[in-house]
Parts: sequence; C-alpha cells; structure tokens
Amino acid sequence: MASSALSGDHVVEAAGCFAGEGAGVLSNVRLTLKDGLIERIEQMSEPAAGPRRLLLPALVNAHDHARPTGSSFGALNMPLETWILRSALGTPPDPYLQAAASMARSVRGGCAAMMVHYTRPSGLMSIPDEAAEIARAAGDVGIRLAFALAVRDQNPLVYGDADPVLAALPESDRQTMEALFVRPPPRPQDYLALVEDIASRIAGPMVDVQLGPAGVQWCSRPMLEAIAAHSLATGRRIHMHLLETPYQRVWADRAFPEGIVRYLADIGFLSSRTTLAHCTHARPDELDLIAQHGARIVTNFSSNLHLHSGLAPIADARRRGCAVAVGVDGLALDEDDDALREMRLVQMAHDGTGFDRTWSHAAFLDQAIAAGRGATGAPGPGVLAEGAPADLIAIDLDRLDRDAILPVDPLGLLFARGNMSHVREVVCAGRVLMRDGVVLGVDLPAIEAELRKLYRVAMPGFSGLIEGWRRIEPQVQGWYRAHCGCG
Repeated sequence: MASSALSGDHVVEAAGCFAGEGAGVLSNVRLTLKDGLIERIEQMSEPAAGPRRLLLPALVNAHDHARPTGSSFGALNMPLETWILRSALGTPPDPYLQAAASMARSVRGGCAAMMVHYTRPSGLMSIPDEAAEIARAAGDVGIRLAFALAVRDQNPLVYGDADPVLAALPESDRQTMEALFVRPPPRPQDYLALVEDIASRIAGPMVDVQLGPAGVQWCSRPMLEAIAAHSLATGRRIHMHLLETPYQRVWADRAFPEGIVRYLADIGFLSSRTTLAHCTHARPDELDLIAQHGARIVTNFSSNLHLHSGLAPIADARRRGCAVAVGVDGLALDEDDDALREMRLVQMAHDGTGFDRTWSHAAFLDQAIAAGRGATGAPGPGVLAEGAPADLIAIDLDRLDRDAILPVDPLGLLFARGNMSHVREVVCAGRVLMRDGVVLGVDLPAIEAELRKLYRVAMPGFSGLIEGWRRIEPQVQGWYRAHCGCG
C-alpha cells in the first residue's frame, strides 16, 4: 500500500485484496473510498508501489465487556463462577478511560466494530450518563459500537439460594459480599425503560443499543419474556450469555425441564435479532433450534480456556447451520485483545482432523465477519465490494510472507501465523483508526498509564474482598460442588 494511501486522498493500493470466498484474493488492486463507502475497486496492471499489503474486511469483536484484564486483579486459574466475583476488583474507576482502552486494543487487533455487554457499571454516575461516556469513547476511537446494558434480577452470588454461603462466612465477609453483589432486583418494565433512555442518548449510525440479559441463570422468566416481547415490538437486538459453563448447564436442566433453548424459542426470544455468547455446553438439538430461528452464536475460545469452561461445539454448530461470530471477551490468549489471533485459534481448533475440514479459510473469514456484523448491527456482511462500507484492514504481507521463497496463498499464511503485529492499518467508515500499531483517535499508552494509577488508588476500597477472598472462594466453590453436580 502506498504510504499516503489512507491519509487523505482515499485511494488505497495493495498487492492483494480479499473480496470474499467467491472472488478470492484479487491481485494488485486500487480501492477508491468516498463518504465512508468503497466507491470503486480496480485491478492494476502494475504492482502497487511501496510495501506489500493485503486488504481484508475489518474484523469484529462480537462479544466483550470493555473491562480490564482479570489477571492483574488476581483472577487466575478459576472458573467463571468465582472469577466473576473476584473481577469486581476491576470495577471501572473511570468509565470513559476504561472503555477507550478496551476499544483501542480491539482496534489494534484489527477490529472496526465491537460489542460491549456492560456487566459492571462504575457506580460513579447514572447509567445513561455512563453509557454516554462509553459512546464518547467509541466516537473518539472511531469504532462501531454495539452497547447492551446487562441486567440480572436473580442469583447474584450463586445459581440458587446463597444463604448457606453467606451464613458460613464471618460477619465482615458477609457484609462485603452483600454490599458488592446484592441489589434489589429491577422490574422488567424499569429495565426496558432504561434501555430506551440509553438509546435516546447514544443510538445512531455508529452505535447500536441492544437488550442485554446477562444470562438465563441470572434472569427470571418474567424478565426474559419481557425482553423477548420488547425485541419483537421494537426490532431491538438481544445479546445474552448462554450455557457458558458446566455449572450453568446443570442449573438450566433443573430450572427448565422443558429445555432451556426450547423455552427461549417458545417465548419468541430466538430470532435473527438474537446473539448468544459462548453456547459452550449446547447440545445438538439446541444448536438445531438456534439455527432454525436464525439466532447466532459468538464463540470466545481463549476465554473458555482461561475460565476452564470447556470446548464449544462450534464445528457441529456450523454443520447444523448456525451463524458463528468470534469474540475476545476481554480474555484473549495473551490478554491483549488480539482479535486476529483469536480468529485463528477458533478456525484451527474447530477445523476438523485428518483430511476432513469444517470450512476453508475464505469461508470461515466470510461467515465470522458477517455474523459479527449482524451481532453488532454494523451495516452489510463485511465483504470488500463496491458500495460496501469502507471497513477494512491492511496486513503487512512482506512481514507475513517473511521468507518469500515461493508464492503462497496469503490467506493460508494469515491463518498460519497472523496476529496483531501484522495489522498495519485499520479503517472504519473510511476513517483511519490505527496505523503501524498506533491508535490515532486516543493516546492508548497514556490512558493505560492513567488507569493503572486509578486502579491502584481504588484498591483500598476493596480491602474487604481482597482480605476475605481466602475465606469466600472456598465457600462459593463448595456451594457449586454440592449443588451443581460437578466439581
């Protein structure tokens, strides 16, 4: 790509351009960008001047929470059920800074769109004001934002009666847990009104406000049914965790003997407006229902590894017709929000054994990006074509093809060794968001340095959880061993 290609003339020249599974990689191309769209794609008779670049549709981080990395707070080597309690230490000390840092890291990983399923507000301001700060961060970074305020109205500590856990703790630990996690359950109508208030504040061409039930174990039937009805009436999308952990599987089978996914289908919850994160423990008949109703799955491979959740049946989901997107979930393999590496891990882990293959590289890239854009409300399927949104990334092909011994399929190289270090530029709606590892809209290193200071200042306020954790964790773990039938 010419050095000035993305700086102002809106003409992009590259050695290759992935134009979708059908067209494959076009050689020596010139893209003309205008008004946030790809106006024209031409093949040139001569190679582009300067370093070799491979243009791809921009990636999508289809499930995230805009939070810090849990390891920095001691949330290590534990399942979600205790990890999520420990991660209260990562409550945002400044919503704008935390969101901007998370979004900027996603951009460095090659993303132009991101879902923020907002599970832990700061408590420093009203929820609509906090949502506005997150939208402001997205605008500064330049990323397309899907925002879903998570809601819970049951099971704040464990998936059932928490009295045995609290009763076994010293009074100081009990008070800590109640103060951090136990809240009056919101009424469905109040939650829906809050979502619409948020939408009136921040929704627009670059921001899609969604409904965000945290998960079936955390939402009552009246809440789930009200959300399903509201989505049908308004067309608002739904984003929810489902069957992420083995303990959630046991709970769901007990709470919904008719079948949790069957229940969701029966109440009208499942549709093309619905995205289900994880589905790690979904069964074949449940995958069939998800596919039949046009809902999509976001898989989060590294997060499932970090949290010992299991290996999701993604290849089977694909065979059964489920649309599958990829999310970083704030827990990429190296906790760096590298969406490109995450895409590779999903593709490699679920691509079959021996000579059997689940998908080609081109097919996987097409469907993952299209499903991700559907999950976030981003326009179009994410194919680089004339008239499509100018959401694209430029890969350093010289570095990717570092040996240059023989002509090699660039997509093959991408899935063999690609990571965020190979992403040279990220463009969203025609705007350059990142070049050569530097996010242009915000100062990411300065933001991260400020956040570290703020978190260190905030830690004394969590002294009860920090000091009491050695007593709290065994009690929560013991509850799940006793009540959820797996250790």
